[in-house]
This record gives sequence, structure tokens and C-alpha cells, in this order.
Amino acid sequence: MKTNKLLIIMLVIALLAVYSLIGVDYLKQHRHNVALAGQIAADKALLTLIPSPPADLAQRLSATQAGLNDAEAAFTADTNDTQIVNTILRLAEEIGVKAIPLNTSPWVTEKVADRDYSVFRVNLDLNGSYDQILSFTDRLENGEPATLVIEYLFAERVTDPATTNGTDTAAMPFNANMKIAVYALLPAAN
Repeated sequence: MKTNKLLIIMLVIALLAVYSLIGVDYLKQHRHNVALAGQIAADKALLTLIPSPPADLAQRLSATQAGLNDAEAAFTADTNDTQIVNTILRLAEEIGVKAIPLNTSPWVTEKVADRDYSVFRVNLDLNGSYDQILSFTDRLENGEPATLVIEYLFAERVTDPATTNGTDTAAMPFNANMKIAVYALLPAAN
């Protein structure tokens, strides 16, 4: 009978040990679940603060993609450097500006905003009135090729009294130096 009592006591102690282990684990999981429920509630509150996407998002995306395609199409400039220089000189002649190409550099590849562009540069000396040089730079920047950029422009008034035309600033002769760059988009690498 003593062995039965001892066996029952050991069985009760074992059951209490197992029960306490299960109870402690249950309490840990319960506390963890409460903490997670709090986090979920806080995250749901944050999610409600995020605005829903606009109804015309797909249309705006397609319009933006079309704009990007148009902009990339503008970068498909003619890479014939002789033709580019001749176009610039014809424009200068049309406006009445004397333009002398001092030097050109060959097409080089430059990386701009993670894209490779082919760049052609021309350095010009210009002589003309203030209005003529202003008109030339305006038409140059807004004409063809569309990817032409004036990188540098230095202009100074000619102070020779024999060439100045009274006090009319617009008609006063100016000398200018201009550095021009023409960009062309290289084909994207696949």
C-alpha cells in the first residue's frame, strides 16, 4: 500500500509539474497575443491614415508613360555633327549674328541620372547686337535639335566708340562666347 501511495504522490507531483509548465506557457502566449493585438490595432489605425489611391491612377500612369516616351523620342537627335554645326550657323546668319565655331569635341558618352547619353559639344564666338544675340540664344534653345543646351554664355559689350550706336543698348555691339551641348539618348541595354 505504501508503494501505491508513493506512486500516487509521484503521479500527482508529475501532473502538477506538467500542469504548471502548460499553465506558464499559456500565460506567456496570452501576454504575447495581447501585445500582438495591440500592435495590430495600432497598425490598422496607421493604415487608415494612408489615403486611398486616386480613381484615375491608371490614366495618370499611362499619361506619364506617354510623356516619358515622348521625352525619350526627343532625345533621338541627329548625330551628324556637321549638320548640327551647319544648322547653328544658318540660324546665326538668319538672325544677323556672326558666329565662328572655335572648336567641337567628338561625341562622348556621359551618364546622367542613371542613363547614358551621347553628347556633342561646340564652342562658338558670336558678334552682334544685344537684341540679335538674345534672339539667337532664344531660338537656339527653343529650336532644333530639341536636346540642345547652352552650357556657358559670356557676353560683353564692345566699348569702342566708333562701333557704339549712341546710347541704345539693344543696338550696341556685343561679343559673346558660348558653349553648346547636344544630347542624344543611347539605346537602353537589354
